[in-house]
Amino acid sequence: MIILASASPRRQQLLSLICDSFSVQPSDIDETIENEIELEKTPEYLALKKARHIHEKGHFDDIVIGCDTGVFLDGCMLGKPKSEEQAAEMLCRLSGRKHKVITGCALIYRDNCVSFSQTTEVEFYELSDKEIHEYISTGEPMDKAGAYGIQGKGAVLVRKIDGDFFNVVGLPVARLKRELDKITEV
Repeated sequence: MIILASASPRRQQLLSLICDSFSVQPSDIDETIENEIELEKTPEYLALKKARHIHEKGHFDDIVIGCDTGVFLDGCMLGKPKSEEQAAEMLCRLSGRKHKVITGCALIYRDNCVSFSQTTEVEFYELSDKEIHEYISTGEPMDKAGAYGIQGKGAVLVRKIDGDFFNVVGLPVARLKRELDKITEV
């Protein structure tokens, strides 16, 4: 059986593109990051931590998939906004600029463990205060890293992307499929 260690409905929808059957067991880990972890490796580190947490709960013969996505700009990771003001601040920082979206994935099956990071570069249009506040009023930014969802109303903010679209949504489907195929061959 495949277990997705994430409550994200977006990840569940994307995983269904490559798996007919899986279960969902969100991992409720402490997301504290060790100091020696390189900033852009944070999503992969957290993905591995999430997958291990579920694997160690007695799922040795299951394939456990952990994921985490971060938005990176100017040497900082933009998490999920805690307020509308913080969402506006993030969107102002992203306005007219390029940033990286990095999703870390980890797969654990028996004694095998594979983890990877997938990076997509996203460029925003220059955003007016009106556009930012209209977007925030939809409520969509509040549960999204970087305060936007490319698969929703946030699509109108994006000028272009370089890389995997699904990675920005939260799951690099094509890469994950290849890694799933490899880990089950072992």
